[in-house]
Amino acid sequence: MSDTSIRSRRPSVRSLPLVAPLRLARPSDMWFKPALSVVVATAIPDLALFAIDRLDLVMYTMAGSLCALYGHNLPYARRARAVAGVVVSMVIGLAISLVVASVTGSTAVLIAVGALLAAGQKTLCDATRIGPPGPVIFTFVTSAALFAPQHLGQVPGHLALTLAAGVISWLVAVGPALVRREGPERRATARALDAAAAYVADPGHRTRHAAAAAVHAAWQSLLAAGRPTPARRALERLVVHAEAALAGGTLGDSPAGPAAAPAPVPAPASGVGPGLLRAWAGQTRARGPVPTPPPAPGTSQELFGIDAERTARRAGSRRDARRALLRGLAPGSPLLPIGARTLIGCALAGYVSQAVGVGRPYWAIVTAASLYQANVTLSWNRALQRTLGNLLGVLVFAAVLPVSRTGPPALIGCCLFFGFAAEALITRNYWLGSIAVTPMALLVLEFGGTYPAGELIGDRVLDTVIGAATGMLAAMLVTNRRAAGRLEKALAATDQARAHAVHVLAAPRPTPADLDDARRRLTGSLVELREADDTAAGEWWQRALPQEQVLAAEQAGHRTLAATATRQGLIAPAQENGAV
Repeated sequence: MSDTSIRSRRPSVRSLPLVAPLRLARPSDMWFKPALSVVVATAIPDLALFAIDRLDLVMYTMAGSLCALYGHNLPYARRARAVAGVVVSMVIGLAISLVVASVTGSTAVLIAVGALLAAGQKTLCDATRIGPPGPVIFTFVTSAALFAPQHLGQVPGHLALTLAAGVISWLVAVGPALVRREGPERRATARALDAAAAYVADPGHRTRHAAAAAVHAAWQSLLAAGRPTPARRALERLVVHAEAALAGGTLGDSPAGPAAAPAPVPAPASGVGPGLLRAWAGQTRARGPVPTPPPAPGTSQELFGIDAERTARRAGSRRDARRALLRGLAPGSPLLPIGARTLIGCALAGYVSQAVGVGRPYWAIVTAASLYQANVTLSWNRALQRTLGNLLGVLVFAAVLPVSRTGPPALIGCCLFFGFAAEALITRNYWLGSIAVTPMALLVLEFGGTYPAGELIGDRVLDTVIGAATGMLAAMLVTNRRAAGRLEKALAATDQARAHAVHVLAAPRPTPADLDDARRRLTGSLVELREADDTAAGEWWQRALPQEQVLAAEQAGHRTLAATATRQGLIAPAQENGAV
C-alpha cells in the first residue's frame, strides 16, 4: 500500500534534548590536519608582523589564515579550487565590512550590514556545501571588521594583508599533495571500509545508512581526485569490496516486489568479514602502500563503470556545480528560510546587545549566526553547546590573560595554542572546542591594545546569552515548511532512480556502465532521502511527514541495490528470501 495520504502524526512542536547534545563523541580521524594547518598558516604572518613591530595588524592576516581550516575532506585537485574560492570570498566579505566601517559610524547600520552578511554567508556556504567549519568563520571576521576603526585609504593595504595570508593558507592546504597525493581518498576509503565492517558485524538500519553514506562519499572522493593512478586503482578495488559487503547484507525481495524489510545476513556474500575489512581500513589509513586485496566479483565491470562516470563528470563538473548553487539560491529553496532565520536572529541579537550597552555587539551577532543548523532541534543543540563552551571559555581566558600580557611572544604562543586546541577538541563536541575558541577570540583583541579584563569577560558573557536567546527565538518563529517539500522531492527522486535501476536490470544485456550509473544514482538518492528526512524530522511547525513511504522507499531501494550488485557480479546470486 503506497497511498500518498499516509502520513505520520507528529506534533508541530517537538521536545528539545538537554543532555544528548553535550555528550562527547570519538575524535575525527583527521582532526590534526586542520589543527596543524591553521597553526602554520597563522604563525608565519604573525611572526612576520612581530618582526616589523606591527602586531596591531594581526586581525587582517588572521582573516586569511583561517582559510586554512577549509577543504581538508576534499581531494587535492578539488581542495585547490575550494580553498582558493574561500580566500576570494573572505577578501570580498572583508572588503565590504571595511568599506562600510570607513563610511559610517552608525552602530545601527553596522549591525544591519553584519546581519545581511551573516545571512548571505550562511546561504552560500550551505548551497556550496563548503565546510566544516562553514559560515561561522566568515561571519566572525566580517562582523569584527565592521566595528574596527577604519579609513578608506587603509582598506587596500589591509585587504592585501588578508590576501597574502590567504595565499599562505592555500599553500598549506594543498602542500601535502607533494608528499601524499592520495591522502584524502585514502581516508575516505578507510571510512567506507570501517562503516561496511560495522554493518556486517551489526546489521541494522543505522549501520546500513552509515555504510551507504560512507561508500557513496568514497566514490565521490575518487571521482573528484583526477586521473587514476595505481594507488587510486587499489583504492577503487577496496571500495568495491566495501560495496559488496554492504550489498551482501541487504538481500531481500526482488526489486519490483513488496516493501518488506530486508533480511540481513551475518556476512557479505563476497566472503569478506568485518575483521578483514577493518584490517584493510587500518592499512589504507596508514602511510604504507595501499593494500591490494584479491579482486571482488565484478571488479572489472565496476572499474569500467567508474571510468565512464569519471569521463562524463570531467566534461560537466563545473557546470553541474553552478547549477547546484543556483538551485540552492532559487526561490523555493529550503535553504532560504535558514538564511532568513540568520538575518532576523543576527539583527535582533545585535540590536538587543546595543540596547543593553554592550560595547562589542558583533559578538552577539556571531553567537546567533553560529547556532543555525539544518533544523530547529539541531540549532537548539548548538545553542546549548555554544553557551556552555563560551561560559567556560571566558574562565580559561581569565586564567591565561596574565601570561599573555608578559610580552608579544607569549601572546602569539597563546593564540597558536588555542587555535590548535580548538580544532583538536571540536570534533569531540562543539562545546569542548568552544572552550578554546573563546579565549583565542578574546586574545586577538590584545594585539590592538589592552582592555580591562572584567569588561571583556562581562561583555562576552552578556553577548553569549543575548545571541543564544535571540538566535533561538528567531529559529522557533521563522518557519521552514520547505523542509517537508525537500523530503517529498527526495522521495520522488528516489522512486525515479529506483525505477530507472529496475528498467536497466530488465534489459537483456545491460552494459556495465549503465548498471554502474543506475546503482550510483540510486545510492546518491537514498543518501539524500535520509538526510532530507532527518532534517525535516527536527523542524518545528511542520506538516506531517510521509514516514511510511520513506521507510518503504529505503527498503525497496536497498533491495534494488543488492539486485544491481548481483547483476554486476559484485555479490553471488542469493537463493534465500526470493532475492534476484
